[in-house]
Amino acid sequence: MAGKYSKLDAKDYARENMRGIWAAALNPFDDDLSLNESGLRSNIRHWIDDLGIEGLFIAGKQGEFFSMSLDERKRNFEIAVEECDGKAGVIVSVSDQNFDTVGELAAHAEDCGADYIVVHAPVLSFVHDRGEVLYRYYEALCDRLDIGIAMWSHPDSGYLMQPGECARIAELPNVVAIKYSVPREMYVRLTHMVGDRIQVSTSAEDDWLDNIEELGWRLYLCSSPPYHLQTSSDRRMNEYTRLAFDGRFDEARRVRDSLDPVRDAMARTRPADKPQAFGKYWQELLGQVGGRVRPPMLELTDAEKAAIREAFENCGLRT
Repeated sequence: MAGKYSKLDAKDYARENMRGIWAAALNPFDDDLSLNESGLRSNIRHWIDDLGIEGLFIAGKQGEFFSMSLDERKRNFEIAVEECDGKAGVIVSVSDQNFDTVGELAAHAEDCGADYIVVHAPVLSFVHDRGEVLYRYYEALCDRLDIGIAMWSHPDSGYLMQPGECARIAELPNVVAIKYSVPREMYVRLTHMVGDRIQVSTSAEDDWLDNIEELGWRLYLCSSPPYHLQTSSDRRMNEYTRLAFDGRFDEARRVRDSLDPVRDAMARTRPADKPQAFGKYWQELLGQVGGRVRPPMLELTDAEKAAIREAFENCGLRT
């Protein structure tokens, strides 16, 4: 990371460079369930060159990291860094319940040139003072790493990190951001607590414009809407974001609201327990590389695909 920033400069670097729309990548798997490297490369180039996406979140839950080997996750990092090649930022998930695995993946992220890492809150058992454990967890990572670190709190950990806990961790030198998958009142509170010390973001695209206007956010971190709601000839998410950044909120709101038929089509036809399979099939309808999901995730039925295809064809997204 010496060529990009030092540990003590991580917050300033992220404040300047971790901005705009960042998308969480789905990983395409072939029929034999191997990682489709050429398909992933093609998707990344499309997202950056055609859709104008400014950063990618690699090997997260969308990418099914939980079903990948450590070597595959490392390879996932390398491909993203190679394809982004300075044209877009790269944040990679090194999340794991085993602390040594987190450290190994984080070291590889530093070595291969990723911009930042993201580490989800660990599952904690028999813990009474969770805030202290969480602080020591992220402190230990900061002590051994120079790369910028983003926290990640979501219900899958069995709890939500509280705003006060996050604000304390935000004081660590190379903690630069948080993906905060929590109720809005919690991330609003945290935003006011931390000021510009770290970037606060959440994956809810429906709230993105309001968070720009009301909270001054400049980072969408991140889920699949940036490449599910857009095509090379229909970049309305990008458009309403730019309008909002320019303070033209009435115009931005009109553009945002024009995407409601697309959002509705996706919401109506997305099976509750098949998020990755739905996302990959929607990608295929858009001309991207989708592919299979790995166990334990479930594949779509033919009937589900037919319903999704019909909704897609009538949602008004220009392809």
